[in-house]
Parts: sequence; C-alpha cells; structure tokens
Amino acid sequence: MALETQIQEDIKAAMKAKDTAALNATRAIKGEILLFKTAEGGAKEVTDGDVLKMIQKLVKQRKEAAEQFVAAGRQELADNELAEAAVMEKYLPKQLSEAGVEAKVKEIIAAVGATSIKDMGKVMGAANKALAGLSDGRTISSVVKRLLA
Repeated sequence: MALETQIQEDIKAAMKAKDTAALNATRAIKGEILLFKTAEGGAKEVTDGDVLKMIQKLVKQRKEAAEQFVAAGRQELADNELAEAAVMEKYLPKQLSEAGVEAKVKEIIAAVGATSIKDMGKVMGAANKALAGLSDGRTISSVVKRLLA
C-alpha cells in the first residue's frame, strides 16, 4: 500500500477513534502532500520517497516547536507537539543509533579519502545521500565533525 493511501486510511481511523493527536498529525502530512501536488511546477504524482522527506521535515518542526514551548514554560503545548511527532515517526524507517551512523560515516570517510575537517563538505554530501531517512542531519554532522577533527 502506498504511503499516501496509508495516511488517508489512518486519518479515517483517527477520526473514528477520536484520537486528536493522531488526527492532527496525519492531517498535517496530508496537507503537505496536497501542497506538494498543487505547487507551481510541482509533480502531480507523489512518491513514497517524497512523502518520507515531508514527514521528516514535519517531525523536525514538531520537535523544534516542543523545545521552544518548553523554554517558554508551556509544557502542555510541548506535549501536544511531541505526541504528533511520535505519530508521524511511525511512518519513517527505523532510525540508526549514533553508533550505527558512526560506522557508516567511517566507511564514507574511507571511500571519499577525507583526512581533515576541510573535507567535511565532501563527506557530508555522501553521508546525507547514504543515510537519507535513516538519521537526521544534525546527528550526521556532529559525527562527521568528531571523526574528522
């Protein structure tokens, strides 16, 4: 089943279950898909890869918003954002641990032939392609910096 279809089915299930966090999260994903489809010059067909990128972006936004709410002393709003992020993460592939990211980055450093922090751009380009969907950019960047330093 295509990811877009699965999300549509999950919207219906969340409505029936009266699960507001799941409903808000799946509707946000559906909204991103519709924006992507109707964007000027945008593709009319959405692939699962496109949907995964959208979900990653939405999860990142939710987590950053939760951090801001916690800093402002609004824990209940932060909890809502984190609940939505947790629902969205169900659609993403299992994330690698930091040790797993480090192992992959070591392979990439060897393949690229990087020796110093000056080669970080080459390593990051290859690492972002190889680890797309498996880890967030912040984790990849910190591991690359640590290994090249």
